[in-house]
Amino acid sequence: MSFIVRFLLTASCLVVFSAAANAEELYTVQLTARDGRFYPETLNVPAGQRVKIVFRNDGPGIEEFDSRDLRQEKVVMPGATLAFVLMPLKPGVYRFIGELHPDTAKGQVVAK
Repeated sequence: MSFIVRFLLTASCLVVFSAAANAEELYTVQLTARDGRFYPETLNVPAGQRVKIVFRNDGPGIEEFDSRDLRQEKVVMPGATLAFVLMPLKPGVYRFIGELHPDTAKGQVVAK
């Protein structure tokens, strides 16, 4: 087999496998900030796989998703939506707060 044929075959395989990996559907959860609280307060996600959080702010002011456990800090303007991806988590509970309402905006991601 010539070098060019081997090269083209290898390149074709890489394109196919790369497309399959990029087409992977992410497990997605919705999180809404409203009136200084998060809804829902608990996000149940599968352990060991990437997860997309779609974070919407239905409140009149800026809201923030802040988690030391998850190493994430996201600011969302009023009426806006932001999506972000968490890397695969080990089974456990990962806490987050709304930094602008730390007494009421509390939640957790539970990876099982």
